[in-house]
Amino acid sequence: MEAGSSGFSAMAPPMFDGENYQAWAIKMTAFMEGCDLWEAVEEDYEVAPLPNNPTMAQIKLHKEKKTRKAKAKSCLYAVVSPTVFTRIMRLESAKAIWDYLKEEYEGDEKIRGMKVLNLLREFERLQMKERETVKDFADKLVEIANKIRVLGTDMKDDRLVQKILVSVPERFEATIASLENTKELSNIKLA
Repeated sequence: MEAGSSGFSAMAPPMFDGENYQAWAIKMTAFMEGCDLWEAVEEDYEVAPLPNNPTMAQIKLHKEKKTRKAKAKSCLYAVVSPTVFTRIMRLESAKAIWDYLKEEYEGDEKIRGMKVLNLLREFERLQMKERETVKDFADKLVEIANKIRVLGTDMKDDRLVQKILVSVPERFEATIASLENTKELSNIKLA
């Protein structure tokens, strides 16, 4: 990406290797919005040819729109792995690339539902190990919960707190009893 007046030259776009599409798509949308390229993806407008005897303003606008479309396409090419690139290299526009990636890697409702189900199963089966810290265990739970949230399913913080309270080893029983007596558990925030 070219360093410009946008101030985003120091930001690296998120790379996509075919895994964790939902999180990548959120990051990439924000990145392209920040670089003023998202319109070219979202709208997929046609750049009309210049009229006879165009004004300087028309020439400038034409060049900006054409450049924005080219940069958006180039940006998407640059942020995918070689394997993903071979699947999109023949597509003509940034919108076509975006739509293909969404269809190919996000999946339909049934696939998202299965992903959520698998993540919920992982969440429920996770138990804190004896030598693990509460913070490390909580971080694992938050990571799973955030993956579930990105797929469009709500997971409340109080559910994470409950999971921690029932999953910690016996050595934390006194701490749990103290927490239950002194804190409103529904007010504890983890993510």
